[in-house]
Amino acid sequence: MTLHLRWAAVTDQGRVRSTNQDCFYAGDRLLVVADGMGGMAAGDVASRIAIDAMTSLDVPIDNDQQMDALHKALEVANGKIAETVAADAALVGMGTTLTAVIFSGDRAALAHVGDSRAYLLRDGRLNQLTKDDTYVQMLVDQGLIRPEEAGSHPRRAVVTQALQGEPVSPAYVIVEPVSGDRWLLCSDGLTGVVAPEQIEAEMLQVADPQECAERLVQLALDGGGPDNVTVIIADLTVAP
Repeated sequence: MTLHLRWAAVTDQGRVRSTNQDCFYAGDRLLVVADGMGGMAAGDVASRIAIDAMTSLDVPIDNDQQMDALHKALEVANGKIAETVAADAALVGMGTTLTAVIFSGDRAALAHVGDSRAYLLRDGRLNQLTKDDTYVQMLVDQGLIRPEEAGSHPRRAVVTQALQGEPVSPAYVIVEPVSGDRWLLCSDGLTGVVAPEQIEAEMLQVADPQECAERLVQLALDGGGPDNVTVIIADLTVAP
């Protein structure tokens, strides 16, 4: 079985931020989005370190080695962030989210930490494959607030887990691929502004990945663009 990706990626600093701390990578077998955090503590440095640590995964990897490869790459990223902070006290507090998918062997393997997201559009329905590592998601899980309240909660931007050089527990997911799958990886600059039903509608209606990615980013900008926004759209073909 051979997996083939047709992808497009768009990133924008938004209408409010003075810099873009998002970073991404897209290749034949690998998609990654990282959203740096830390403001003056160089979130852009952290996201770049994370992406650089993941690019070695854009090669053929056997099914039984995918999760180990993802885990080791995240450990390398986290370790390099720790080393960078140790060498420069001005960088204390920097970190990054990371959402990465390997398309190799005959399946897709996903790793996730933070609040960047991965979605899968299949059979006309958009499914969120990741769960945000955020304070409001924790409140939702505990039944303290309703899911529809999360988007307006005053602490919705508080991330509970990220790559910051400290111990971290990423989530890992295996997805059995189907021809016609459409993947979306994005930073919260999209999902914090654009409703899931809007995202689904665009992904269903706009066939070209580049145009679809551009449309989604524009929706975020039209909604005020309060954050950096990064979108990767990838269409999957599975051949025998």
